[in-house]
Amino acid sequence: MSHLSILPTVLTDERLLAQALQELGYAVHWGGQLQGFADQQEAVTLWVQVNPEQQLGWSRQSNGRLALVGDLQRLGRSHSVQQLVGQITRSYAALQALQTAAAELSNASVELIS
Repeated sequence: MSHLSILPTVLTDERLLAQALQELGYAVHWGGQLQGFADQQEAVTLWVQVNPEQQLGWSRQSNGRLALVGDLQRLGRSHSVQQLVGQITRSYAALQALQTAAAELSNASVELIS
């Protein structure tokens, strides 16, 4: 039997998270609730459809951080959860670093080359 898991993260900025998710190819949905097993529901600030049957969401916690919400057991059957969370976290961190650099180095120019 699977259920929604709520995992704390170090992420704090839902706008940066949404941008990171979009850059990874996910359509971001704001607000709502994720459905778990039976009647389990969890309110989320934003969420994405990972596959036709699975969503991942993030909810604001009392400490100001965003917690990851999802049925990780079911998601793990079709995706590497660790790899997916790692991709999201790296994308978020890169965007956060660029945002910080732009704020602290207002006269600098940043160019990304891939």
